[in-house]
Amino acid sequence: MAKTTVTHITDDLDGSKDATEVAFSFDGVDYTIDLSKKNAAAMAKALKPYLDAATKVSGRGNRARRTKPSRATGPRKDLAAVREWARGQGLEVSDRGRVPAAVVEQYDAAH
Repeated sequence: MAKTTVTHITDDLDGSKDATEVAFSFDGVDYTIDLSKKNAAAMAKALKPYLDAATKVSGRGNRARRTKPSRATGPRKDLAAVREWARGQGLEVSDRGRVPAAVVEQYDAAH
């Protein structure tokens, strides 16, 4: 016996047929709502002034991480210069990746 399952998505506001899911976030909380074309257009129109003034945030990572202050305590170092100086001092540093904190401290002390 064959079965066919049909799912009809209805508008969460007025119950009209043929709605689609609209996802949005507000105040750090993600939401979805099923809206008809008419209600989706009304929502877009209502949000337009806010969206036009807002800044887009890329990525879908943990929002709490985005609000934490940076661990950096000062301006970024020119790591190529640090590596070059370290090699000139006979210190071993890799071409890529993290420069050991001890090497950066020595570089800072010398400059």
